[in-house]
Amino acid sequence: MGQGPLSGLKVLEFAGIGPGPFCGMLLSDLGADVVRIDRKGSGRSSPADVTARGRRSVALDLKQPAAVETCLKLMETADAVFEGFRPGVMERLGLGPDAALARNPRLVYGRMTGWGQTGPYAKAAGHDMNYIAITGALDAIGTEDKPIPPLNLVGDFGGGALYLAFGLLAGVIHARETGQGQVIDCAMSDGAASLMAMFYGFKAMGMWREGRRGNLLDGGAHFYDTYQCADGKWVSIGSIEPQFYLLLLEKTGITDLHFQAQMSRDDWPALREKLAAVIATKTRDEWCQIMDATDVCFAPVLSMDEAPGHAHNKARETFVEVAGVIQPAPAPRFSATPGVIQGPPPKIGADNAAALGDWGFDPEAIAALEAVGAL
Repeated sequence: MGQGPLSGLKVLEFAGIGPGPFCGMLLSDLGADVVRIDRKGSGRSSPADVTARGRRSVALDLKQPAAVETCLKLMETADAVFEGFRPGVMERLGLGPDAALARNPRLVYGRMTGWGQTGPYAKAAGHDMNYIAITGALDAIGTEDKPIPPLNLVGDFGGGALYLAFGLLAGVIHARETGQGQVIDCAMSDGAASLMAMFYGFKAMGMWREGRRGNLLDGGAHFYDTYQCADGKWVSIGSIEPQFYLLLLEKTGITDLHFQAQMSRDDWPALREKLAAVIATKTRDEWCQIMDATDVCFAPVLSMDEAPGHAHNKARETFVEVAGVIQPAPAPRFSATPGVIQGPPPKIGADNAAALGDWGFDPEAIAALEAVGAL
């Protein structure tokens, strides 16, 4: 039984890549019993596969009828199941929502795809960059010259995994109240569009211009941008509010009256150049000594090598080490039922007997699956 607010929740995960495993990690970190169905012979796992941490692996040959029946039996006692295949794949395996809900009407069935289960793009391949491209998000991120993919945070993980976890838990609450399960159609393109809600609001209010680096939050404003220091390292400055902006001018020693035109968009490019010249006079460490933990809204831009050692991250234990791998700790924090990493990534099929036994299979049934090569 896992430790955390989701302790007692039983989740069946069909192994995939990207947002699916990340969703499974989030649920496991908060205490859910997540059993991952891996394809038999699908290879080895690694402690560095961070998003695979904290669940058990059952390896099945889904071409075998006995393996398909095993999955359906697992669904009978699961609270939720999720998969990340293209539309139609689970149906062809005999494991689609209709078959699953027939076995367990209370089941919440999550479907994680880039484009969703319907629409002209539904069956097309794609990646994070493509999914956010049709939402307006990618067009708004980058330099003046071109859109730049913001890692795969906006589509895969923000618009995908987090919305899938949110949807699954909302579905479980509904099922516990009503006894009615349902299908969660989670498209990364839908989630990325949802994440853009505030910016569509800004556009409707006339506060957002088309084009990149011409707006308040896209690096267009000189007081909301990153700047290179004398040592080649970078700092982030987000002094939006007037009192924070005045403190920025104080801490940097700027007395140029031109900086009084804080909210004049036409002045932003020139003011950015002037502020860049000031920041370039000191090293990143020197600016940290001047502006760290002040209301300037300042932070050093750290590499992944540096971030775990930062004083704030160390104080909050934001990063932990599991099986020799430095990785983010569970989030968010719970006062009464804190989450915990339930273990390193499992070896493929390492938990066949234990996980199936815990989920209601007797030793004879497990032996029978092994005998026919399904397990």
